[in-house]
Amino acid sequence: MSSDDPPVLFQFFNEIGIIHQLSRAAFEARLPDGFLVPHFSVLNHLVRVGEGTTPLRLAKAFQVPKTSMTHTLSGLEWGGLIEMRPNPKDGRSKCVYLTDAGRRFREDAIVALGPDMADLAGSIDPDRIAAILPLLREVREFMDQARDGTED
Repeated sequence: MSSDDPPVLFQFFNEIGIIHQLSRAAFEARLPDGFLVPHFSVLNHLVRVGEGTTPLRLAKAFQVPKTSMTHTLSGLEWGGLIEMRPNPKDGRSKCVYLTDAGRRFREDAIVALGPDMADLAGSIDPDRIAAILPLLREVREFMDQARDGTED
């Protein structure tokens, strides 16, 4: 590496950023018309972390303005993929719950990525990718913990 090369941490995040852009475009090409990665991401978050959270907590978890999250949730609700129910702890706010259609949408989206994943697995040994997952999780966990004022 020459002294003109950017620092290794910049290169690391730059590569992740490029991979993110390329994978997002490929994923959105596989989603039904009108749906974007943020829609899938919310469904995936609700499956992974649990449902019954408020739009504000989701906005904080995704580090987006509440108005952006409200817009994303509106699209999911319009599509019948989530439902908003009164917050049992606070009647003024709502909580987000997956519908059966939302769970199916998430699963179908993952299945739709199959051909892309098969192409990648044919070019890069999945064991090599699996080997870097612990490092990526460690970086994510560090960054999650370092986030100011957010709750997951």
